[in-house]
Amino acid sequence: MLIRLILLSVLLFSSQAFSQSSDQVSQELEDDTGMQGGDIFSDFNEDLESSQVLEDERFYRYGRFFSVNLGGGMTTFTGNRGQAYDDNHPTFHLSVNYFLDFQKAVLLGVEYSKHTMLLDTEVNGYKNLGKIGAVVTDMTRLFVGYKYYFDTTDLGTAITYSNPYIVGRLEYWYQRNKFLDRKSFEDVKGGGIGTGLGFGFEFPVELKASYVNVEFLYHVVNFFDKFTQDYAQYNDPDSTYGYDDLTGNVISVIITYNFTW
Repeated sequence: MLIRLILLSVLLFSSQAFSQSSDQVSQELEDDTGMQGGDIFSDFNEDLESSQVLEDERFYRYGRFFSVNLGGGMTTFTGNRGQAYDDNHPTFHLSVNYFLDFQKAVLLGVEYSKHTMLLDTEVNGYKNLGKIGAVVTDMTRLFVGYKYYFDTTDLGTAITYSNPYIVGRLEYWYQRNKFLDRKSFEDVKGGGIGTGLGFGFEFPVELKASYVNVEFLYHVVNFFDKFTQDYAQYNDPDSTYGYDDLTGNVISVIITYNFTW
């Protein structure tokens, strides 16, 4: 009986000592890590939120919110379409930018250009009708896009001043071909989806108020008459005109004056 009492006393003492030791270890961990309630990320989250608030305040104070851009430039083509067209400059441009923060903006706009193709021969699409003459093509494109401005904080003054960016656009090209020398011919119309990728620079005229923008874009467009053989030479071996198709991509350079708020 005495032995049982001694064993029971030892077990009770050991359990109490272990409980006190566990409580002491937990308290020491809280003291060392500064944790209260066991959330080891609380300080990190607070710092992150504070940093975001400061960045938002800086943007609202010093950033641009939107801009209206007016300008012009040139549009030209590669491949067979480039050989067929004489470009009637300028290209006209109107767009709006909405700035998400210092480095990102979305855009919406429209551009228009005119081009002339001379068909001094008979062609497949208009057989036995003689030489077709001049065909004027009006091209109007609507686009939405995204701009990303590079962080130039640690770069030279000249680069910082130029505000370099890259841009991507999704475009819809509407095309209308008019036969100037054949008034009886109906206009040929159609549309195609395209994309544009490029880069540009924005030079401030007055900070936060106005900028001069220069942009270079390369476009890949699925024109409705891309693979047409209507303008291929027919029954006129002495002519140097006529085009087996109108494949080719687009290059544009646009200069705009941006009114910014």
